[in-house]
Amino acid sequence: MTSLARNGSDRRLAVLTRVAAFALCTGALAAVQVAPTERPLLLAERFFPGAGWLEALLLGLYAAWLAGRMLDPAAQPRWRRRVWLVFSAVFFTQLALGLLGADLLLMTGELHLPVPALIIAGPLFRMEGLFMLLLFVSTVLLVGPAWCSHLCYIGAWDHAASRARKRPKPLPAWSRKVRWAILIMTPVTALLLRTIGIPAAAAGGLALAFGLAGVALMMLLSRRRGTMAHCVVFCPLGLLANLLGKLSPFRVAIGDGCTKCLTCIGACRYDALNREQIEQGRPALSCSLCGDCVGACTEGWLHYTLAGRTMKAARPSFIVLVAALHALFLGVARM
Repeated sequence: MTSLARNGSDRRLAVLTRVAAFALCTGALAAVQVAPTERPLLLAERFFPGAGWLEALLLGLYAAWLAGRMLDPAAQPRWRRRVWLVFSAVFFTQLALGLLGADLLLMTGELHLPVPALIIAGPLFRMEGLFMLLLFVSTVLLVGPAWCSHLCYIGAWDHAASRARKRPKPLPAWSRKVRWAILIMTPVTALLLRTIGIPAAAAGGLALAFGLAGVALMMLLSRRRGTMAHCVVFCPLGLLANLLGKLSPFRVAIGDGCTKCLTCIGACRYDALNREQIEQGRPALSCSLCGDCVGACTEGWLHYTLAGRTMKAARPSFIVLVAALHALFLGVARM
């Protein structure tokens, strides 16, 4: 009877998770559909008036399907990688088509470089255009640094590069200082360039060089060490997400019964798990809540917490949010 009751409870939880993801995604997209904007934000609405409602329904069903797939801890890493790559492919396909003149696919009809650091630096240099920064901050407040492991259009590249090595190696201790320095220098540089009056084209060239340097780091260091050097060290948005993520209610924690088998270390590409962190009972600051370690822990001692509490609903609640946000971001114009 106990096993039957548990199976029934698990099925109910799975249904509730799917329904919640569907409701959250369709509700958010419906709000976007009726929002009084200069041009529709839903892509389907731009091409066929009224089609935004159908898009909201289909993406809601997709969010429900994805939430169901990711609910299994062992399957979550696999599905996260797949849909993350899909998101990145959609993003850059839109960018490519925008470059070819399909401005209906772009948020404003004006192209911006797809360099995550510009989410911070761009508004400071232009003194306008806060939409992406506000979207980033609001997302991080909901799901913490999971922005970096589920929703960043560049992060999927770094993750793919790191998987060239089967087992990750820790980054050197000095890399943490570099990470802080880059975060501090990003807004300082943007304000300095604005102050000295550098032309926008020249500033864009510097931003492009910064972005290409990040891609080179993926190929040269992330592939060699198996750790996401771009996301963990080079990208200022990553550290900002980790810091602001402290305001999010979600965490990954290590239970007291952990046997210190160290299996989870081999699953973490964010340099967030080592013997010291396991002894402390929590991942390092660079943890992105990706969930790979949770699926790798055969004893179940790694788990999500919600508002500091370990509860059965913590992980499903997190899955609902990231699945809904993923589907939501797929359906709106970007760049």
